[in-house]
Amino acid sequence: MYQALARRLRFLNFLFRPKHEFKKLESIIGYRFLDPTILNQAFTHRSIDPTPRKNYERLEFLGDAVIDIVISKELMKEYPAGDEGLLTQKRAALVQKSFLANMGSLLNLLDFLTIDPTVNLEIDKIADRQNANCYEALVGAIFLDNGIDPCRIFIIDTVWRHREEAWKSTNYKGRLIEYCHSLSIGNPRFQITSVTGPEHQKMFEVHVKIGEETYPPGLGSNKKTAEQSAAQYALDTLQGNF
Repeated sequence: MYQALARRLRFLNFLFRPKHEFKKLESIIGYRFLDPTILNQAFTHRSIDPTPRKNYERLEFLGDAVIDIVISKELMKEYPAGDEGLLTQKRAALVQKSFLANMGSLLNLLDFLTIDPTVNLEIDKIADRQNANCYEALVGAIFLDNGIDPCRIFIIDTVWRHREEAWKSTNYKGRLIEYCHSLSIGNPRFQITSVTGPEHQKMFEVHVKIGEETYPPGLGSNKKTAEQSAAQYALDTLQGNF
């Protein structure tokens, strides 16, 4: 009885969320929504409404793809001679959940999220995940509202503007080793599984194996780059970011 009443009160609070809250958000991100209901959906957690078209999860899925496209295009302009391995490594650092969480935190996105109080945002890992999800959902919402151009402006002003921070702070191999130690699951083993291409343009493929588990391969124009890429995939998998 009490739980049902509490759910009802949370739902009523959600329905009558003050409009000025989103006006503040629009001011922060520099974009005014044509359809405010999309923005409302982008900040509705599934704990409030599990209906796929009513919470942020579909928008998060869309935003993830839009971020990949925008960042990929910017990287190709930034590195006109860069090979696939370099571009992949650079992009991976910018679209990883932990970095998108930083962007969400920078914008104070959790201040606008409607979520059940049982989801404890005081726990850093949960807060980081929600910050990243909200950032991706916001991008997806902007795309649905007005296409790719305002998305590009928003992503450039946030992720791309802070790209050097992401690239300087990323050492996936070291982070993976530390993470494995923290779980006492043994050291990761890096194995070159193939080397393709001509001598002046080689492409290395590296797999990470931890215990009996083998993780998705990383690619790079040299062994170090490929190892970093492979370590990032393994770390994301272990931390549940895939």
